[in-house]
Amino acid sequence: MKALTAALLAAAAFGVAAADLPEVEVYKSPYCGCCTEWAKHMADHGFRVKAINVDDVPGTRARLGMPERYGSCHTAKIGNYVIEGHVPADDVKRLLREKPKAVGLAAPGMPGGSPGMESAKKEPYDVLLVEKSGGAKVFARH
Repeated sequence: MKALTAALLAAAAFGVAAADLPEVEVYKSPYCGCCTEWAKHMADHGFRVKAINVDDVPGTRARLGMPERYGSCHTAKIGNYVIEGHVPADDVKRLLREKPKAVGLAAPGMPGGSPGMESAKKEPYDVLLVEKSGGAKVFARH
């Protein structure tokens, strides 16, 4: 009950009610633990999560329209957006609130300290807004 209350309060704090959050479809390898941890991070922040195990994450990424150069270990679909890698839930909520014309967000690679990649050694990383042209610009710095 405490986790649900915290998730609802967090969603309200960012201007998106938990009931308004769309389902996140996470396409991941069945053997990837950090992907499962990222899905848990999203659920902890009020998103409904549907994990879909796939044998070909890069193929799924391409099918969803995310350029390979922004790749990570999992790809997610939320509404009309693609979320690549270990993007924090708060960045996804901001994306949904601002509604830019874009493919979605990407945290290329697997940055240490990002959601699902928690570790004692945190490395700075950028979350990129991937444009429909295939280019990208920094959306958030962590």
